[in-house]
Amino acid sequence: MQPCVTLSLFRFDRIRDRAWVFTQMGLARRAMARTPGIGFWKLVGSGVGEGFTPLPNTAVWGILATWPDRETAEEQTRDAPVFARWRARASEDWTAYLSTMSVRGHWSGVTPFAEASPTGTGPIAALTRATIRPRTALRFWARTPGISKVIGADPEVMFKIGVGEVPWFQQVTFSIWPDAEAMARFARRGPHADAIRAVRDGNWFREELYARFRVVGDAGTWGGVSPLTEKKEAA
Repeated sequence: MQPCVTLSLFRFDRIRDRAWVFTQMGLARRAMARTPGIGFWKLVGSGVGEGFTPLPNTAVWGILATWPDRETAEEQTRDAPVFARWRARASEDWTAYLSTMSVRGHWSGVTPFAEASPTGTGPIAALTRATIRPRTALRFWARTPGISKVIGADPEVMFKIGVGEVPWFQQVTFSIWPDAEAMARFARRGPHADAIRAVRDGNWFREELYARFRVVGDAGTWGGVSPLTEKKEAA
C-alpha cells in the first residue's frame, strides 16, 4: 500500500451555504480530527486568480488530507461526515487523488507528505505552500499578479487554483500539468523564475514547502467536467 494525498474542492453557489461553510473553518475541526485513517489535514479557503492571490473567493473551499492508502482516501472522502456534509450543500465538488513524488520543506512545522514510488505516466501536480513574512508581504504581492497572469495563460496547464489558511500570509498554489516537462517549462521562464530568485535573495518566507505528485485519479467534476480530461477555469 502507498500513502495517498487528496485535495477536495467544493463550490457553494447559495449565499447561505457560503456563510455556513465559513463557520466550518472552526466548527468542523473536531470532526476532521476524528475521521478514521486521516493523517495531516487542512481546511482551506480559496482566492480569485490563478495561483497565490490576496482576494478571497467565498464560493470555493477545500479540504487537503493525507491517508494511509488510496482505498481509505476514496472511502473517507466519499463517506466521512465532514466531506458528506460539505458535499450535500455544495453545487459541485471534485477530489484529486495524489501520490507524492517529492517533497521539500515544512508545513506547520512538519513534512506532511510521505514520499511514495508512483508508477506509470500521466498528469503531474505541483503544490507550493508558503508563510509570508509580514515585512515582505507587500513586495511579494507586488510580484504575484504577473505570475498569476502567466500561469492562467499557459496552454499546457490543466488545472490551477490558489487556496490558503490565512489570507495574505499563508498561501498555497496547486496546479496540474500533463507531464513533468510541461511543468518545468513554466517554472523556468518569465515572472515565475524571477519571483523565485527574489524569494531566495530576500528571505521572504518564514516557512515554505514544495511538493510534486503523480495524479492517480479523481472523483466528481469541476466546471462540469473532470479537469484531467479538459482544461477548465479553477474557480
